[in-house]
Amino acid sequence: MKPITMTDLNQLKKEKRKFATITAYDASFAHLFAEQGIDVMLVGDSLGMTVQGADTTIPVTVEDTVYHTRCVRAGAPYTFIIADMPFMSYATPEQSCENAAKLMRAGANMVKLEGGSWLYDTISMLTERSVPVCAHLGLTPQSVHILGGYRVQGRDEESANQLIKDAITLEKAGIQLLVLECVPVDLAKRITDELQIPVIGIGAGNVTDGQVLVMHDVLGITVSPPKFVKNFLEEAGNIRAAIRLYKEQVESGIYPGKEHSFY
Repeated sequence: MKPITMTDLNQLKKEKRKFATITAYDASFAHLFAEQGIDVMLVGDSLGMTVQGADTTIPVTVEDTVYHTRCVRAGAPYTFIIADMPFMSYATPEQSCENAAKLMRAGANMVKLEGGSWLYDTISMLTERSVPVCAHLGLTPQSVHILGGYRVQGRDEESANQLIKDAITLEKAGIQLLVLECVPVDLAKRITDELQIPVIGIGAGNVTDGQVLVMHDVLGITVSPPKFVKNFLEEAGNIRAAIRLYKEQVESGIYPGKEHSFY
């Protein structure tokens, strides 16, 4: 098999073909997801909540993410793997380089950072040193205590314009992907159309180039799932069929529907 690269993802955006992404934390599920045609996986700091049982993503360490990245790479050798940079692991550009190197050595193709324009120098430094970067805007879970909870972002004109400005600034800094979480559909479309790079949505409607969901949400394991989640296992009947259905509905634009979106 041929490894998935950013060239492939850029071509999908150019051709207006949507793609599905899912979180993965171990070799067995990574292998299963790859078998069902999932080409992009995120080793998310969501593992703090789904695997470790914490209330937030904040307790996750770089060592945790390195371990799970290595596991996912073992199960999915040809998949494009994005690894989250945990809370306070990229407070300075120098610290970012040191920790990103650990994740890349563990098997990541790209690292993901949460935050806006203040990350410009960090992203520039990482990119110049051959570390591909994915940015994360909108609802940024590592900032949950600043945001006052898990709330939809960009609902007023001022905050929407700031998100657009941040997205453009980060693209200039060198990001190659953007995750956009919990924003109104019209704002997600404006940002997706504005950027040359692929935009992956979660709770951002079906107007982005790709979608990402936490695997536990896709499989109906989460006890109180957010509005944007769909239980694909309930409809499909078994895990493999659920992953195929998720992929098919993302690619066709069926998921997320209006009932999963914010306006």
